[in-house]
Amino acid sequence: MNAVSENAGKLDPVKWVLALSVLAVGIYANAEYAALTLLYRVLAGVVVAGVAVAIILTTRQGQATWELAKEARVEIRKVVWPTRQETTQTTLIVVVMVIFVGLILWGMDSVLSWSVNGLIG
Repeated sequence: MNAVSENAGKLDPVKWVLALSVLAVGIYANAEYAALTLLYRVLAGVVVAGVAVAIILTTRQGQATWELAKEARVEIRKVVWPTRQETTQTTLIVVVMVIFVGLILWGMDSVLSWSVNGLIG
């Protein structure tokens, strides 16, 4: 690591405290100005949340989270989703197998129940 990244990491706790302080002030202001129109409070809340997220994204953890989100988006684009026909066929196979296994278990339970009743009387 170079000196710049080491110094940047040292300020991370300060940035987290600053971001949490911004959120706390936003929550307090929302409660204090409860009589104000809801639209204005929502817009102010979005701005406050945006400022807090912008501060958090300058930390190491924030940058790592942003990189993870970008990589996840790339991976999601690689997914080949099944067609409607494939989904329907797979669902029907699962339903049929559940019914089949349920009938087998019901049959085994009935035979065991009948056997125990025969032995006990």
